[in-house]
Amino acid sequence: MPDDTLSLAIKEAYASAPSNLVIHHTLEIWHPNFNTPIRVVRDHVDLTAKLESSAPRNAGQYVTFVGYAFDVVPPEVTHTAVPQCVIEIDNVSRDILANVEASMNGQPGSSELITVTYRAFLSSDLMAPQNNPPLTLTVMSITATVFRVRATCGFPNLANRRFPGLDYTAEVFPGLIAQ
Repeated sequence: MPDDTLSLAIKEAYASAPSNLVIHHTLEIWHPNFNTPIRVVRDHVDLTAKLESSAPRNAGQYVTFVGYAFDVVPPEVTHTAVPQCVIEIDNVSRDILANVEASMNGQPGSSELITVTYRAFLSSDLMAPQNNPPLTLTVMSITATVFRVRATCGFPNLANRRFPGLDYTAEVFPGLIAQ
């Protein structure tokens, strides 16, 4: 199924796979208890790239994504459950582990859930992510050790969202009122 959030440039990169073009997969992990967002790139070197203008933190600014080994296991194709994916980050630093523990230990603000935002950048264009809007998931469960952080992410409120999302009121749709 086509993904309308992807730019034409990244669609072309996926289709032709040129050897001189690298797709940088990044994650931004956030919780109110974190001092700063955790930003990682699936690479062995750090990446500095510009966030989209609608980003909730550091909108339109250049930020650094730290090089880490991580993997994203896509959701299973099923008709019976809400899709969930698994994110695993290996060899986590003390900062990441401390932030994850702070979000789990009932400190102020920890009633909110951790969010993970996925962005894809092309090595030829670090001025904006190539998937706009970026995919934002909610962490439903998380385990953390000094070796690995493993999080199950998904869309927990997807089933409770209203459809359609509009309120058909007389103020918005005056044609509903009989004259």
